[in-house]
Amino acid sequence: QVQLVESGGGSVQAGGSVKLSCAASGRFITKYGVGWFRQAPGKDREFLAALGLHNNEYYSDSVKVQLTIFKGDTKDTTYLEMNNLKPEDTAVYFCAVRYGGTYYSPSDYLYWGQGTQVTVSS
Repeated sequence: QVQLVESGGGSVQAGGSVKLSCAASGRFITKYGVGWFRQAPGKDREFLAALGLHNNEYYSDSVKVQLTIFKGDTKDTTYLEMNNLKPEDTAVYFCAVRYGGTYYSPSDYLYWGQGTQVTVSS
């Protein structure tokens, strides 16, 4: 049973920062990559960042918020740090385990967490 649990969301003022974490457990293969996405109400799920093979980093070209993705001290935890947040960054943020394809599409990911809400107020 694969389980991904996101945490670190909450309310933040515009211009602030959050650090989201994704803890993975169960039998799975994360060597193909772990990604972060977000979904705002009424919008499609949007790619943010991914750590791939050999810990290569992939980032969205269209998201304006400053993003940094990195592994924790234990290889089963992946973090996403976001800086200079704006109200339009308000969304549910998800992590997922990739199984193939590109890094940028939700369809490239097999296992998903339940998400953590980030709300940015002006």
